[in-house]
Amino acid sequence: MPEGYTTKVNEQKQAAVQAVKERFAGVNDYVFTNYRGLTVEQITAIRRALHEQDADFRVIKNRTAKIAFSELEYPDVSELLVGPTAVALARGESGSVVKRLIDFAKEMPVELKGGLIGGAVFSLEQVEAYSRLPSRDELIAKLMSAMNGTAQNLVFVLNAIPQKLVRTLQAVKEKKESEG
Repeated sequence: MPEGYTTKVNEQKQAAVQAVKERFAGVNDYVFTNYRGLTVEQITAIRRALHEQDADFRVIKNRTAKIAFSELEYPDVSELLVGPTAVALARGESGSVVKRLIDFAKEMPVELKGGLIGGAVFSLEQVEAYSRLPSRDELIAKLMSAMNGTAQNLVFVLNAIPQKLVRTLQAVKEKKESEG
C-alpha cells in the first residue's frame, strides 16, 4: 500500500464525518428507518413529503453516523444504526414527521427502527407512542381554547354582579314607591 494512501483515506473519512455533522446542525430530532426494498421513486416521495414538514430524509453510512453522533455528544444510538439506514432529520415539530413515516410504512417497505427525540433514544414502541401524542400546535390550540373559555366565564361573572346590583336597587325602589 502506498504511504500517502492511508492519510488520504483518513482525510476522506474525516471529511465525510464533518459533512454529516454539518447536515445534523439545527436538527431537533432524528427518526431512524430501514430503507431496504424502497425504490428510488419511493425514497423521493418520502423526501418530498418530509420536506413540506421541515425535515430531510437521508440515507447514511452507519459507521460515519456513529462517529458524528459521538462527536456531537449525543446519546449512543448504535443499536439503531444497523443494516441499511435512512434517517429523517426533523428541524421543526417531529411528531408530524413520525406520523408521516408511519403512514408511509403502511404503504411501502420502510421500517421505523427508533429515534433520537428530545435528546433521548426512543425504541420503535416509544416512537409509535410519541406519534399518537397531539402536536405542539394542537396542544397550544387546546390551551388557548381553555384559556378563552375561562376568560369568557370570568367576564360573564363580572358582568352579572353589577346587573344583580341594579336589579336589587330597582326592586328596592319599586317596593318603596308602592309603600309610600
